[in-house]
Amino acid sequence: MSSARTEHLPIRTICALTGANAVTLRAWERRYGLIAPARTASGHRVYTHQHVEQIRRVLALIERGVPISRVKDQVEAERPARAASRGPWRDPIERSLQACARFDEAELDRIYDEVLAIYPIEQVTRELLLPLLARLGERWQDLRGGIAEEHFFATYLRSKLGARLQRRLTYAEGPCLLVACAPGEHHEIGLLLFALEAQQAGMRTVVLGADTPLEELVSAARNGRCDGVVISSSVDPAPGLIERSLRALVKQAGIPVFFGGPTAVRYRQAIASAGAVAVGTELEDGVRLIVSTLAARR
Repeated sequence: MSSARTEHLPIRTICALTGANAVTLRAWERRYGLIAPARTASGHRVYTHQHVEQIRRVLALIERGVPISRVKDQVEAERPARAASRGPWRDPIERSLQACARFDEAELDRIYDEVLAIYPIEQVTRELLLPLLARLGERWQDLRGGIAEEHFFATYLRSKLGARLQRRLTYAEGPCLLVACAPGEHHEIGLLLFALEAQQAGMRTVVLGADTPLEELVSAARNGRCDGVVISSSVDPAPGLIERSLRALVKQAGIPVFFGGPTAVRYRQAIASAGAVAVGTELEDGVRLIVSTLAARR
C-alpha cells in the first residue's frame, strides 16, 4: 500500500515525470478544466500517479494534432473504455510493487507469466509495465530504498525486453531504425519499449542503448543501412547538444532523425529547428509518425 506522502506529489515531481512544465499545467487546469490536483492546507497543488497518466495522455493527444480546447472532450469520451480496462491491472501492479520492495525476482516472473497467459504483450506493456515504471519512479523521490527498487526492476525488465527483441528481430522485414539514448541518458527501458513497438509495426531495429554520443550515429546508421535514426531522452540536454550536435547529425546522416521521450516535449521547437522530428512520449503515436514519415520519403 502506498503512503500518503508517496501518493501526493509536488508539481516539480510531476514536471520531471511527464516533461510538462508548471506554467502549462496551471493553464490546463485554469483555462480548460484539465488535470485537477488537490490542494494542501497552504494552497500548494499536489498530484497522484493517476495524474501522471492523465498528463501523458493529454500530451499524446496534442502530439496527434488535437487542439487543447478539444482535448477535454476527447479524454472524457475515452474515459469509460479506459476505466473498464484498468480494473484487472490494479492487483498485478500492486503485487509487482510489493515484489520489487522484496527484490523478489521469482514473484515478478510469476506475475509476468500470469498476465501474459491472458493478455497480448502489447497490452501488458501498456497496462502493467509502463504504469509500474511510473509508480517506481514516484517512489524513489520520497521512499528510502526506492532507487534500489527502481534499478532492480529496470534490470529485470531489461533482460525480458532484450529477449523479446531478439525473438522478434527474425520476423521483421520493414525499414530499419537505428535507436539510441542521447548523451547523458542512462535509462534505456523506454528505448527498448519503443524498439518493441517499432518491431510490432514491422520495422527492424538496431539498438545501441544508453548514453550514446551523437557523433557515433552517422557511421553506425550508414554501416547498418538504416532508414532512420531515433534518439530517446528524458534528461535536459547538455549545452549545444540540440543546437550543434543534433543539427550536425541531421545534416550528415541524410536520413530522417527522430527525437522521443520527455526531452522531446520540453525542447520541441529546438529539435524542429535542428531539422529533427520530435515524436513525444507515446510509443504507439510515435511509431505511427515514424512510419508515415518514412513512407512519405520513399
